[in-house]
Amino acid sequence: MSRYKQLPADLYVRNRKKFTDLMEPNALAVFNSNDIYPVSADSTLPFQQHRDLFYLTGVDQEESVLLLFPDAYEESKREILFVRETNEHIAVWEGEKLTKERATELTGIANVQWLSELDRTLYALMTEAELLYLNINEHYRNAAETQTREDRFIKLMQERFPLHPRRRSNPLLQQLRAVKEAEEIEQMERACKITEKGYRRVLEVVRPGIMEYEIEAEFAHVFLSNGSRGFAYTPIIASGSNANVLHYIQNSNVCQSGELILLDVGAEYGNYASDMSRMIPVDGKFTKRQKEVYDTVLKVKDEAAAMLVPGNNWYDYHKEVGKIMTSALIDLGLLDKKDVENENPDWPAYKKYFMHGTSHHIGLDTHDYGLLRKPFEPNMVFTVEPGIYIPDEGFGIRIEDDYVVQKSGDPRNIMANIPITTEEIEDIMNS
Repeated sequence: MSRYKQLPADLYVRNRKKFTDLMEPNALAVFNSNDIYPVSADSTLPFQQHRDLFYLTGVDQEESVLLLFPDAYEESKREILFVRETNEHIAVWEGEKLTKERATELTGIANVQWLSELDRTLYALMTEAELLYLNINEHYRNAAETQTREDRFIKLMQERFPLHPRRRSNPLLQQLRAVKEAEEIEQMERACKITEKGYRRVLEVVRPGIMEYEIEAEFAHVFLSNGSRGFAYTPIIASGSNANVLHYIQNSNVCQSGELILLDVGAEYGNYASDMSRMIPVDGKFTKRQKEVYDTVLKVKDEAAAMLVPGNNWYDYHKEVGKIMTSALIDLGLLDKKDVENENPDWPAYKKYFMHGTSHHIGLDTHDYGLLRKPFEPNMVFTVEPGIYIPDEGFGIRIEDDYVVQKSGDPRNIMANIPITTEEIEDIMNS
């Protein structure tokens, strides 16, 4: 039994149809699950499914392979799912695995075979296919050096079928996964609600002397208690000047009176991510300066979010946010007009205090697929996360919500119920 509410097979039928509609004629595409990655001895990391395979099938199990061949002569071979053969021994030692019947119910794929049949079936279909689509991670943030199951499979196919022309699946998936179906957005909203529960719990327990990792533990408890597998990404619990380190993940310091704490956390639910940032005062009260900077960041966030409309694009959007932030920093006395007049166009003056991007796609991955050159479309989902970081004053502030682009009007904030103003935060912490 899954710990999360599984989405209907019809979603994955539609996702596969969208992908195969983009394939060239007489082409075959193959998608592999992730490996279970070793730690040492017989220890392994918890399994995480390859998001592309999950997007196309809903299968959340290792040693699974999807084959798509929409122009296959035999209709039964136009989509085939291969799963690991289960038996009583596996059931005793590892728990329930997918049967062929259950895999069909989950995915809408009629032809489910055991993985042992993959080589024979693939060879037979490759004699009929003229093109081969292979899948490799081409996300603009990817910097991983670990060889994946897909990497090994690509090498194998190049050796076994050197004369078949190859195409890349990833650009098609970057295009498709960027625009969410209604069921996907609902799953992300569930993740946001779990994040909200964790955040409200933390507002009740934070006090001077609490350790950053104790706050992390409160989030983890709430997330796991509500059907999440945990954090959608490594959490940042950064008190005081730690908030000026953009990817601070040690979470090992004691939280002191007078400090702010950056909470950059999000629950996953059913493999879908949420991504929230909030600032809270350790002793339940913002100082005048902290409030001034916080309110400024919140204003920038709201103005930036309003630009997430169809037809705008990622590059122009960030230029406009830079202008808004520049004006805000001047109002705070952190920049003056001379700083702006003498700025380096390749590194504008505002970057001294706001050095990261404002938004990224979010979905099955926290930094989800999405071609940055494509104009915004309805049902794309973005974070909005401006920040102002002031090491000289001992604090930094980042505020972040997740938004769904609408056909018309302002985007929909799927974190709208999560307390965000200084007044709301102080009221809850002091109630």
